[in-house]
Amino acid sequence: MDFVVDANVIISMLISGRATYRLMLEHYNFITPDYVLVEVNFYKDVIQAKTKMQPQALKDWTFFVFSNLTILPEYVLSKENWEKAQSLLADIDLKDTHYVALSMELDLVLLTRDKPIHKGLRKQGYRKVVMFEDFLADI
Repeated sequence: MDFVVDANVIISMLISGRATYRLMLEHYNFITPDYVLVEVNFYKDVIQAKTKMQPQALKDWTFFVFSNLTILPEYVLSKENWEKAQSLLADIDLKDTHYVALSMELDLVLLTRDKPIHKGLRKQGYRKVVMFEDFLADI
């Protein structure tokens, strides 16, 4: 089963290093836009500070996580879906346009840990968004 995931989900995986995530990454196809690399790099200090892993273990875990993600370049997003996503996110958070547009482009559910995004999109009628915690509870 395929899902689009945002940076919040990936950052959470990187910080925790939980075995549950290893199994998920091996059994589900998580797809994300290349913009995720910008966000993960921006929060690298937070990731390193919050993890309980030693530096080499975090590095190895990061290699594992990213080797099990499908990262797509922005140019695969149609102008139509980009504009729809921007319209939905205008009053929420435009930096998440990449994730919502990719969800639309691939017609896949977006998994997020961002409550304002989830609530705001659902309020506007966009149903292909699920809180990551709810996803975890259902598997």
